Amino acid sequence: MSELIIANKVFHSRLLVGTSRYPNPQTMMSALDASGAEIVTVAVRRVNLNEKSSESILGYLDQKKYWLLPNTAGCFTAKDAILTAQLAREALETNWIKLEVIGDDETLFPDVIELVKAAEKLVADGFIVLPYCNDDPITCRKLYDIGCAAVMPLGAPIGSGMGIRNPYNLQIIREQLPDIPLIIDAGVGTASDAAIAMELGMDGVLLNTAISQAQHPVQMATAMKLAVAAGRLAFEAGRIPKKLYATASSPLEGVIGQ
Repeated sequence: MSELIIANKVFHSRLLVGTSRYPNPQTMMSALDASGAEIVTVAVRRVNLNEKSSESILGYLDQKKYWLLPNTAGCFTAKDAILTAQLAREALETNWIKLEVIGDDETLFPDVIELVKAAEKLVADGFIVLPYCNDDPITCRKLYDIGCAAVMPLGAPIGSGMGIRNPYNLQIIREQLPDIPLIIDAGVGTASDAAIAMELGMDGVLLNTAISQAQHPVQMATAMKLAVAAGRLAFEAGRIPKKLYATASSPLEGVIGQ
C-alpha cells in the first residue's frame, strides 16, 4: 500500500484517529495503538493546552510516536476558529490545524462561508490547513484553490455512524481534485464504511466515535486499521467494471465437445 503524503510529510498509515469520548485513558491508548494511526487529533477547546501531566490527554500522547493534529471543534465563527488555531500553534508548537467551523449544534454541518473565510486567513498566516467540509465539489474546490494541504469532506453527520451517504459526490470530488489528499471525516460507523471510502479513492479516513463508542473500542480500532488498508489496496488494484449481465469466469474457447 502506498504512503500518505500531506504537506510533504510522509505517513505510513492512512487512518487518522481522534481522542474524545473513550471510556478511560487506558482504553484510548490501547485503541490508538491497535489502530496503527500516526496522526491523532486533539480538540483544542476541550483540553488544557498548558496541562501536559500524565493525567491529561496530552500527557498520554507520545509525540515521538504520534503526529498531533489540533482541531477547532466547537468553533462557530471564522474569528473563533482562527484564534483557536493560533492558541494551538503557540502551545503545541505546530502549524498544522484541522479546521472546523460548525453551523449549528444539531446537525454539526460546516458553515461554509465562515469555513472558507477562516481557511483563507490561516493559509495566509502559514498554517497547514486540513478543513472539515461538506461533500460538495464546489466547496472542496474552493478550499483546494485557497491552498489547503488536504480537504476533508464528511461521509455523514458527525457521530451519526451512518456511513458513506453520497458516494457519487465523493467520486466527483476525487475526479475534479486528483492532486490533493482527500480524507473522509465524520460519519463512519463500522469497518465496511471505511473500506468503501477508500475504494472510492479517498486518501484516508479520520474517525473518532466509531472507535471510542464501540462496545469493544480496541477491537474496532483493529478492524478500522484493516479496513482502511484493504480498501486502499482494492482501489490501487483496480476493480473490475460493473455489468448488468453475467460474464463467465472460465473461458468458453477450447471447451471439450466444441
